[in-house]
Amino acid sequence: MAIWTLGINHKTAPVSVRERVAFDPARMSQALTEICTAADVSEAVILSTCNRTEIYGSSDEAQRQHIRDWLATHHDIEASELDSALYFLEDASAVRHTMRVASGLDSLVLGEPQILGQMKSAFATAQEAGTVGSELGRLFRQTFSIAKRVRTDTAIGENPVSVAFAAVRMAQHIFANLGDSTALLIGAGETIELVARHLRQAGVRRMILANRTLARAQALAEEFHAEAILLEDLHQVLHEADIVIASTASPLPILGKGAVEKALRKRRHAPMFMVDIAVPRDIEAEVAELSDVYLYTVDDLRSIIEENVRSREDAARQAEELVLAGVDHFMREMKVLHAANTVTDLRASAEALREEQLQKALRQLQNGADPEKVLRQFAHTFSNKLLHAPTVSLRRAAAEGRLDMFDCARELFQLPGFDPAVTDSTRDD
Repeated sequence: MAIWTLGINHKTAPVSVRERVAFDPARMSQALTEICTAADVSEAVILSTCNRTEIYGSSDEAQRQHIRDWLATHHDIEASELDSALYFLEDASAVRHTMRVASGLDSLVLGEPQILGQMKSAFATAQEAGTVGSELGRLFRQTFSIAKRVRTDTAIGENPVSVAFAAVRMAQHIFANLGDSTALLIGAGETIELVARHLRQAGVRRMILANRTLARAQALAEEFHAEAILLEDLHQVLHEADIVIASTASPLPILGKGAVEKALRKRRHAPMFMVDIAVPRDIEAEVAELSDVYLYTVDDLRSIIEENVRSREDAARQAEELVLAGVDHFMREMKVLHAANTVTDLRASAEALREEQLQKALRQLQNGADPEKVLRQFAHTFSNKLLHAPTVSLRRAAAEGRLDMFDCARELFQLPGFDPAVTDSTRDD
């Protein structure tokens, strides 16, 4: 089995491309089942966030073309449009990438903690969909273990550096006193919760939380002494908001240019600061055309994030060492497992052949055949059949010039000419 990753992220594509390949959480199970069937994939996990869409898979052969074509077809995009943005990794490279992503080392915000929870959710969804087996199960368990060590053994998560933090820091540059501002937060997930926490710490006293389900908004609002409303009531309070930060999983924009124009008229064109953290975007791109609106996307936060990320670079180097150790351990484990499976298969094949010949010999004895003749025939046939496949393979190797096969054969069967001391000294090197 080959382990691989195909993906697109903030390093390879802008948000305008990333949002087109984002997966709807409500249809994730269907997508997982679909890729396993359509792209001939044995196991699959799909991670879809504002900064990346990645497919982690296991299959007999890693066929980039099939997986890329399925991704394009699923999202109704020309495959050629994705080619320059897609990356494809296999085996140790794919394992390392997975562990780096979970540890926050491949994030827009170095060391951000939300990605680990998102990856755990993606894995749980794939488990429920029945698209996780032994290969990816082992990979993700090891990955979560390494990510936990990175969090506990390094200082990579100590400073508040995140997209949410960067959004609030930018708001502080726009407004001299955040305590006089009203913040409207659209969504009620982990990112919005983090935004609310940073806003409260920055002095914002009035916050309005808008969500598709009122119960979730109320639960979050209670924690931060905020107001809770339904998304459908946004137009009633939009004009009151100085700061609007949106992060939902909606496949379509929630705020359009027309709605913002109406709010600006009610505000008598007092400026509005908006940050759209969602992918796909929650706020129509045309809103940025309005003269009294400062609209930023996740890509616009990059410069602020890069300033704060320097404090985590030393910790990141330590984290990279933990990841490399984790990759080495996982790959060794896979080799041992593969070797164990091969030994098991070899023994099972030999035992099946032995049983077949034994039953034949017993029938001959029951029919009164000479025991010595039967035993000699059994030994001759068994050894011939047992060595038939290796003999054919060695002859083919000789014809193809693969002489290393003969050294392997001498070592495997301890034939004359094989020197264990030479092999042991080579291994020590």
